[in-house]
Amino acid sequence: MKFVLVFVGCFLATSYGDDPYIINDKYFPDSFLFGTATASYQVEGAWNEDGKGENIWDRLTHTRPELIADRGNGDIACDSYHKYKEDIALLKGLGRFANQVNDAGVAYYKNLIKELKDNGIEPMVTIFHWDTPQPIHEAGGFTSEFVVDYFGDYARLVYRLFGDDVKYWLTFNEPKQICHEGYGDAQKAPAIVSPGIGEYLCTHNVLKAHARAYHIYDEEFRATQKGQVSIVIDTPWYEPNSFSIADAEAAERKRQFVFGWYANPIFNGDYPEIMKARIAMRSELEGFSSSRLPKFTKDEIAYIKGTYDYLGLNSYSSYLVAAVPEPTIGNPSWEDDTGAPEFQDPSWEGAASHWVKLTPWGMRKLLRWIKATYNDPAIIITENGYSDNGTYGDDSIRQRYYQTFLSNIRDAMEFDKVNVFGYTVWSLLDNMEWMMGYTEKFGLHHVDFNSPNRTRTEKPSAQYYRKVVNTHCLVDSCVNE
Repeated sequence: MKFVLVFVGCFLATSYGDDPYIINDKYFPDSFLFGTATASYQVEGAWNEDGKGENIWDRLTHTRPELIADRGNGDIACDSYHKYKEDIALLKGLGRFANQVNDAGVAYYKNLIKELKDNGIEPMVTIFHWDTPQPIHEAGGFTSEFVVDYFGDYARLVYRLFGDDVKYWLTFNEPKQICHEGYGDAQKAPAIVSPGIGEYLCTHNVLKAHARAYHIYDEEFRATQKGQVSIVIDTPWYEPNSFSIADAEAAERKRQFVFGWYANPIFNGDYPEIMKARIAMRSELEGFSSSRLPKFTKDEIAYIKGTYDYLGLNSYSSYLVAAVPEPTIGNPSWEDDTGAPEFQDPSWEGAASHWVKLTPWGMRKLLRWIKATYNDPAIIITENGYSDNGTYGDDSIRQRYYQTFLSNIRDAMEFDKVNVFGYTVWSLLDNMEWMMGYTEKFGLHHVDFNSPNRTRTEKPSAQYYRKVVNTHCLVDSCVNE
């Protein structure tokens, strides 16, 4: 379970017109939400305490440590299971469930939510952030349809236990990483290699599970708890490599295969037409009797469509896309189904994470595209951030990253009339970055993982973020609209 720890107040930002590096000096609306995000496996530790069951990341890091860049794991991580009050104090200064309800786990989250609310911080809760219980995985996990009912039961339990104090719910965080990287190319737990097949089966069930959780809230809890439910979908911005029609078509195809794969069934109904056509075509040529992309029934399309109250959006960077010849028919592959390889300009300034580049212009373009393509939803940026390798120095590039990305978000609100109502930084703390272990660090606060106390130290970027929160401005002086 992930908590996006959200402040409520005035947020100021920056940038004018079409220049993404000129900082907008207009205030964000008073109702704008801003905060920071964490994720349970990445920060909590206490992996085998208080009756917590084993999850797929526990199993992967313990049995196949060679897959992790520094052979690290989340057994202790930031030790936030024990130090959550200290972490909430840092915030203010600016799933542990099994088939049997775990009373200690429930108490931890109740205490965490209470501590947040006592400090004036609104919790935004993600029900699932990648840590499937190991027994669920061994029974088939997200490639098996039984998981839809199990996830619905889990969501119902979470709503019942915590819903009186939570107004913003997110069913899944980054389902593409769950499915494509978990069941396609083995870049995330459970590290299954089933390209062009496993990720499509997984996605089919994730979307149905999301819809089940949404309808359970809508029918059983919304009237009394009065909250909102959505999903977090992640994507970079995909920019055509040239002004050619072929490159523009390739970039749009990539957007649909990455973001539309999940967004289209929820916001428009069914998978994107380009996905259905291309996967069916390639499946037939590969000798399959039907498309590798499962089909929704008419009832399922209707059941999934409209299951959102807002959109959670994770985005960190941009890529270029150029048209290429149709990939050779051979083994199934999501990448070949897409037929639109991505790359980045080597001149773009980069982070410790090779895929994160300082491309703030992409954020505004992405927001504008989502508004036009998915019926102008209300959007909260649920993750956006910049990594260092532990030697963060004066941290000026991370500060510039926040400032320019926020400025382009404010531009999208002002000039493009995109309905963005919040922004959260990834992450509050340096943490266990999945397959990269502790080699890449996104935190506003440095964590000394060599210290038994996991000492937290504020980075200069945290000081900058505090200034933004306190002054409501990304520049020295802002103006009202």
